[in-house]
Amino acid sequence: MFKRFHQLYPADSMASDQKIYRASTTAPVNIAVIKYWGKRDPTLNLPTNSSLSVTLSQSDLRTHTTASCSSTYRKETPEDSLLLNGKLEPLTTPRSIACLRSLRALRSELESTNPSLPKLSTYPLRLASSNNFPTAAGLASSAAGFAALVRAIADLYELPQSPTELSLIARQGSGSACRSLLGGYVAWDKGSRDDGTDSCARLVAPKSHWPEMRALILVASAEQKSVSSTAGMQTTVKTSGLFRQRVEAVPQRMLEMEKAIREKDFEAFAEITRKESNSFHATCLDTDPPIFYMNETSKMAIRAVEAINKEAGRTVATYTFDAGPNCVIYYLEKDWDFLAAKLDLALDGKEGWSKERTSDAGGLGVGNERVEEGLKNGVSRVIMTSVGEGPISVQDHLIDEHGKPV
Repeated sequence: MFKRFHQLYPADSMASDQKIYRASTTAPVNIAVIKYWGKRDPTLNLPTNSSLSVTLSQSDLRTHTTASCSSTYRKETPEDSLLLNGKLEPLTTPRSIACLRSLRALRSELESTNPSLPKLSTYPLRLASSNNFPTAAGLASSAAGFAALVRAIADLYELPQSPTELSLIARQGSGSACRSLLGGYVAWDKGSRDDGTDSCARLVAPKSHWPEMRALILVASAEQKSVSSTAGMQTTVKTSGLFRQRVEAVPQRMLEMEKAIREKDFEAFAEITRKESNSFHATCLDTDPPIFYMNETSKMAIRAVEAINKEAGRTVATYTFDAGPNCVIYYLEKDWDFLAAKLDLALDGKEGWSKERTSDAGGLGVGNERVEEGLKNGVSRVIMTSVGEGPISVQDHLIDEHGKPV
């Protein structure tokens, strides 16, 4: 491959361009309220059902990625490289290769129509990426990671494609990454074409439509999960009897969820979110062998939400769990004081918890002492966040002007 590059672009022509090209972006985590689980085409990452998520604020959860390329990088190595959280990671997986190939092809098209452009598509890529949250612990790290990678390289290559068009590429790396290329409330339509050209992200509503939405994440474990999402969903498709029923139910749930978001109907939003999460994890348990993404702390978090809503006499909060034990509690800004007062006894002193103790911090009430104790012992960290924007281009580079990691 290296030899072929030099045949197409002789060394003397490449030597004239010594510039280090860089572009950086941050990309958000998204937490699905209609879950993606199961593939109709594993190679193209085409889902068996559509999904819908809330993009979370990058002030609290983000991946920061710098993409850099230069002809001078060949002097050290002709291969693309990725430095993830300070550790060199291979870019040889089929998913990574698919993303890079697609982005290079788009840049090559620009170069073929405008010969004056530098031949960036032929230069080795150096990527540096860091998360401000635990990787592979059920906090959608792959979604933010591949969204940041695709957006950063697209900016580096100065590609004109829209976020929705780029979502087709990000999907090849991580299915849920396509949703992280947009902000606010985002759908990923499963599509029907065999080539996947209609399986992409779609904006349901921007952050500005319903900015009052908040998320409280109870981190029950920062450890890497024992069964990856990719492996888990493949086993579910093959062995779960509940899987087909779930797939058939999702289209109606998608319609109901989009309606709830359009009308800012939190009661409906909460009910669908809760039932979707329960359905997803029931399907995981119905897999052979069963997959246990939730743990005892997860169960205590569910009981806490139930107790809070019962005490309020209305739906104040709802919960959802991705493929991990961490509970994401959605609520509206106006209900924060009530919610915080009920959770304060259980979460006081936890990293990230900012509620000051007050006389109204009465806890979850009589009969819920075991729940409070379970949260005290099981929650390691709290993340308080809100609905956020899509990827943001930044000038804070993780690779310096000499091509070295910062």
